[in-house]
Amino acid sequence: MSKNQNDRMEKIVSLCKRRGFVFQSSEIYGGINGCYDYGPLGAELKRNVKEFWWSWMTRRRDDIEALDASILMHSRVWEASGHVGGFVDPMVDCRTCKGRFRADQLDESRCLKKPSKTPAECGGDLTEAREFNLMFKTSLGPVDDGSSAVFLRPETAQGIYVNFHNVAQSARRRIPFGIAQIGKAFRNEINPRNFTFRTREFEQMEMQYFVRPSTDEQWFETWKSDRMDYYREIGLDAESLRYVEHGPGELAHYARAAFDIEYLFPFGWKELEGIHNRGDFDLTRHQEYSGKPQTYFDEETKERYLPVVVEASAGCDRTLLSLLCDAYDEEEAKGGNTRVVMRLHPKLAPVKAGIFPLVKRDGMPERARAIYDDLRTRFRVLYEQSGSIGKRYWRQDEAGTPYCFTVDSETMADGSVTVRHRDAMSQERIPAEKIAEFLDEKTRIS
Repeated sequence: MSKNQNDRMEKIVSLCKRRGFVFQSSEIYGGINGCYDYGPLGAELKRNVKEFWWSWMTRRRDDIEALDASILMHSRVWEASGHVGGFVDPMVDCRTCKGRFRADQLDESRCLKKPSKTPAECGGDLTEAREFNLMFKTSLGPVDDGSSAVFLRPETAQGIYVNFHNVAQSARRRIPFGIAQIGKAFRNEINPRNFTFRTREFEQMEMQYFVRPSTDEQWFETWKSDRMDYYREIGLDAESLRYVEHGPGELAHYARAAFDIEYLFPFGWKELEGIHNRGDFDLTRHQEYSGKPQTYFDEETKERYLPVVVEASAGCDRTLLSLLCDAYDEEEAKGGNTRVVMRLHPKLAPVKAGIFPLVKRDGMPERARAIYDDLRTRFRVLYEQSGSIGKRYWRQDEAGTPYCFTVDSETMADGSVTVRHRDAMSQERIPAEKIAEFLDEKTRIS
């Protein structure tokens, strides 16, 4: 990472703490590496990201059903999926700095004592590589005797596969159709890094689309295109997005074809989402391990077959981080000051509008408060009356608030308010009674 890019990332991390987007988990106790808490603005932004994805997947279409599977699942699920035997990373320890690193990523890691050098360059005493399973293990019930062992799920997809028939039958679905789910997953990462990009607890937004075997390539291309459209729609810079194909030696054991959608973070090109043609691997394995048939009978063709799965698997936390990185901007203002602005899409912005009285007299605070009270049950809005109007605008720019409505002397005379736009800093006037309609048009996720 270049110095400028490193500085940019540090500024984003600082803003996240200062403005309440993201906090270090358990910070007052020294924190936990690879775990983060979302503050007031971060929680709202994350909720909006999930709502946008959910709307894109399930409301825009009529062929995708919802699921919310349990985090704890039968241990045989993870044997069938290959996670128990194969979900491992090669790991080395450094006897000098006491660090632990992935053996296949030494060039990307940093020595704990000499951060300017990699573990391979610092002269430390590295152990031989050994396998390290990434799943968190726990036990069910009051007695931990080994037979009660279960795992915190390392991905949400398996909950969809084992419920394939439940969903198809209860929702009366015919292939092709998809199942969408948003949920937490857990991986005991050896080296969490890059802020919230790689963490031990994270949230996935996944959709598994079940199709006839002869149509999988067509559906794979359809979803590949659709998912790139999604990232452009949420406001990410098209120049910072790209497809990366997995070559024959890079494909996961379950995949027939795979593309990643990558975003250019300050720390480099990194994966946001994977689009995979998983074949019939998952249903085949669960059929074998459970002893329960997973085949589908097609009423139209009178065929019975194992469906093929096309997967679109996105990271909610990574999407949120890409939005923060993409939105962060600095502008030189009059007097040598720097305006920090988060250019978040209005539909995703944590706070949709600030409601301000110009001054604290002449009935303006009361009128502004009445507008705020009318809006706050429908939109996430903020009321503020302290400080100059310019400082209040800048504070909301930094929080990503797209619009500010100011009550001034004209409001008291004719009922109109000033609308100040975050990005262009332009202003216009609209009737106060039109504010809700204005915000609904600009910010509603549909």
